[in-house]
Amino acid sequence: MKIFQREQYSLFGGILDWMLTPLLLLWPVSLGLTWLVAQGLANQPYDRALEYDVRVLARQVQQGQLEFSLAQALSHNLRASAADSVHYQVLDAQGRLLAGEGQLPRPPWTDAERRNGEVQLYDAELRGLDLRLAAVWVPMVDPAAAAAVGAQLEPALALVQVAETRDQRSTLAREIIRGVMLPQFVVLPLAVMLVWMALARGITPLHRLEERIRARKPDDLSPLNFQDVPLEVAPLVNAVDDLLCRLNESLATQKRFLADAAHQLKTPLAGLRMQADLAQREGTSTQELKRSLQQIGRASMRASHTVNQLLALARVEGTGAALAKQRCDLARLVIDVVRDSVPRALDKHVDLGYDGAEPGAPGVWLEGNPTLLTELVRNLVDNAINYTPSTPEQPGVVTVRLLTDTFGRVLLLQVEDTGPGVPEAERALVFQPFYRALGTQADGSGLGLPIVQEIARQHGAQVSLEPARAQWPPGARFSVRFPALPVQPSMF
Repeated sequence: MKIFQREQYSLFGGILDWMLTPLLLLWPVSLGLTWLVAQGLANQPYDRALEYDVRVLARQVQQGQLEFSLAQALSHNLRASAADSVHYQVLDAQGRLLAGEGQLPRPPWTDAERRNGEVQLYDAELRGLDLRLAAVWVPMVDPAAAAAVGAQLEPALALVQVAETRDQRSTLAREIIRGVMLPQFVVLPLAVMLVWMALARGITPLHRLEERIRARKPDDLSPLNFQDVPLEVAPLVNAVDDLLCRLNESLATQKRFLADAAHQLKTPLAGLRMQADLAQREGTSTQELKRSLQQIGRASMRASHTVNQLLALARVEGTGAALAKQRCDLARLVIDVVRDSVPRALDKHVDLGYDGAEPGAPGVWLEGNPTLLTELVRNLVDNAINYTPSTPEQPGVVTVRLLTDTFGRVLLLQVEDTGPGVPEAERALVFQPFYRALGTQADGSGLGLPIVQEIARQHGAQVSLEPARAQWPPGARFSVRFPALPVQPSMF
């Protein structure tokens, strides 16, 4: 049961519900238990008095006195009020009325219980009135009968009962209930108010934290590091600090990326403008105009390639956890990329070949995104073709290999060329966006290898760069280690 209904969950209201709901539900239970205890407390003194009364009458019956005044017999007993009526009854062993009220009910006893001489208390009803009765069996001798026979007769049992209405008991129980419960009507609202105030004071640090966060400037992504937050809120603050740090790094990367992209696009755009100005000069010959148009075409292609690579890198980095993966045959993807790259390699007089596992062979399967894996292979092959010097007399060689290790469950993709290689000091830099090794004349945007590294990271792979040979030129060998799927057992 919720005391406070609200559309949006409230921490304050939720804690208040859990604290006050049991308190309000236990209050009626407390009333019931108090009533039962009060009934027991109210019965005890009256039961003792009633038991004493029946013993007084029992002694008189034992002495043979059957005619007596009840008020005189019980005059020594303390009576709390005249509101209750008191009745008595004396019966012989055969149930004949010897004295008192004849309509009192009989006690529910067995014969064995008659002779123990203990006073028994029970409840009954007489003419619509609730009664509390005390009864005892006592031995009784008739003096006249004993004198007639001139001998001592064996005493017979007689039942002595004293009954009392329950008005005084109920009145006392109500007084006890009133004395106990009336203070609770004051204490319960006071307890609710104190709980409310304590809870409101307990969440005050959260309000202060909220005010400090709202007071921060939009560009302030520094960690919160508030030392006065409660211990229970510290993990939340630490999580927010971690999120702010990652967000700050992401924004810094985006700013750096945009600055580098603007710088890279500035060069081909400036070349386009310059060549357009040269083509518009007076006296420009047809040959110079063609040369300017060629330069404009080359610059536009470079700008288009840079934009495409930027879009590819943004798409790869934005894929994240939503990357859709499936079972892929890496050998098939690599062979398709090599086949598509052959015309471009022939235009540059590069000998492009494939060496390694065949499609469908054991160990060539992995869990990945086929589109991104194709992009990875294509960037490595294009990079090798671009940076491998080649002439018809001395053609360059680019070799693509795919090696499998079924025991270690590793797929190794290698793209090796006969180019000048990458100096050791620059091997870590080539994976940064827009970085290009000095002294190279090849067209490129400096984004191919960062794209390769990001796709490899999303597939749990590792990219490494090392020299292809010990002699000059050393060439370059890019290796990508993929985790392979386990080999499926053969079905016979």
